[in-house]
Amino acid sequence: MMNRTGLPQGGNLYDVVRSWTDALPICKDSGIGLSMNSVYREDGNFEQEHEYEDQSFHFKCDDKISIYGVFDGHDGVQLAKQALDTITAEVLFGQLEGKTSDEDVKYILKQAFSAVEQNYEQVIGDKLAEKASLQMEIPDNINMYEAYQKYPNVVNKLNAINTELSCGTTVVLALIYLNRLFVANVGDSRALLCKTDEDGVLRVLQLSQDHVLSNEDEILRLIMLGISKEQILKGFRIGNHEHTRCLGHYLVKGGYKEFEELACASTEPVIAEPEIAGGISLDGSYKFLILMSSGLYRSLEEATGTQCVNKEIIQLVAEQFKYQSTLTGVAQAVVDKVVRIHHDFYMSRSGSDKLSINKREDITLLIRNFNFPMPNAISPTRSPNITFSSITRMNDLNEKYALGVSVNKMNDTKKESTFGTSDGSTRDSTQTDSISISRSPEKVKPYVNFNEYYILVEKAKRERILPDIEF
Repeated sequence: MMNRTGLPQGGNLYDVVRSWTDALPICKDSGIGLSMNSVYREDGNFEQEHEYEDQSFHFKCDDKISIYGVFDGHDGVQLAKQALDTITAEVLFGQLEGKTSDEDVKYILKQAFSAVEQNYEQVIGDKLAEKASLQMEIPDNINMYEAYQKYPNVVNKLNAINTELSCGTTVVLALIYLNRLFVANVGDSRALLCKTDEDGVLRVLQLSQDHVLSNEDEILRLIMLGISKEQILKGFRIGNHEHTRCLGHYLVKGGYKEFEELACASTEPVIAEPEIAGGISLDGSYKFLILMSSGLYRSLEEATGTQCVNKEIIQLVAEQFKYQSTLTGVAQAVVDKVVRIHHDFYMSRSGSDKLSINKREDITLLIRNFNFPMPNAISPTRSPNITFSSITRMNDLNEKYALGVSVNKMNDTKKESTFGTSDGSTRDSTQTDSISISRSPEKVKPYVNFNEYYILVEKAKRERILPDIEF
């Protein structure tokens, strides 16, 4: 028997069948790039550490609704798959019909995240009962080492159940409804939005929040629950992972009392409630939106030491818009470049320096283009020239970045293009590096001659051997 999320009732906890979302229409104004996790070897090759745990979607249902998401799973991909199915169902099954206010839309998005948790809690009941039964077979007065020596089979079964109960996912979701943008997230997957202001400057804003222990608001929330700040920051982890919000992952939610640093909390410290930005009324000044799993920006931070990783990624995306013919090509080219940068950084190190950077996590990058110029697109249109100047840090807690841009009138004259530096240095505003994009539309010559086909069809009609098909 199946429930509405596509999750089997009974059997293995996470046996997920083919998603019903496979039939939804893909948004043609978006593209996705990805790379599986890797552990590097001394010979320069690499191997996969675990299954690919990211999930993503990019659907455009009609002119009113488009929805996009990146799910960064941990300790398995199953919860990420379940969250994808459930959230999509909770948003697209008519819940938005007749809703026009921002508050109504935000409520529906919150309910979608809540539905994932409710379904998850129903499914794990059998596993929790099995875990309790196994724990009763081990005496209370022995430690884990002694337990493994005397009861190895029981301990192995407990470890396997705990792995299933640790399965969870971060989520960053973007909904465009009635031409208004909403972004909801839990965890540290990010959403960046780029637009030009009235002065022709491209503003790059992080719409999502990083729910990790570097977020001062999240630290304050945990302190209010009675958790010691010093205890948490000592290992910079909350329980057995680093997210202060996520979907799934029972061990740091219902099972948080088992962790010494969390046991004093007055209620569950890790929550599934999303933070939501929007609605943002989209007009011609908006250029593109990107959603990404943490594997992308963390790999770049680790390899380059950049303090402005959002800026660096936006530069990489904008650069690939010049060369690629599809949005999937843009996203994949950016992912591939970050992967190469990280791998090259590992190969450049020696000895023990390699140990801390010998692997990277799964990477997913989703790009939704609004009207950023793409001169080599398969169906090209004439695009304006765009000039990028230096980036300055904006003084707010969201670590938003402003990327200077001037949008010029159309110019048919080809110009040599260069791109700004990526070292985060600040230069005088009169000094600019530019991307000049100029392309005139060209007619594509016919590449298929159908004359022979039509001749054969007419011949078949005359000979009465043509199937009964309307032409």
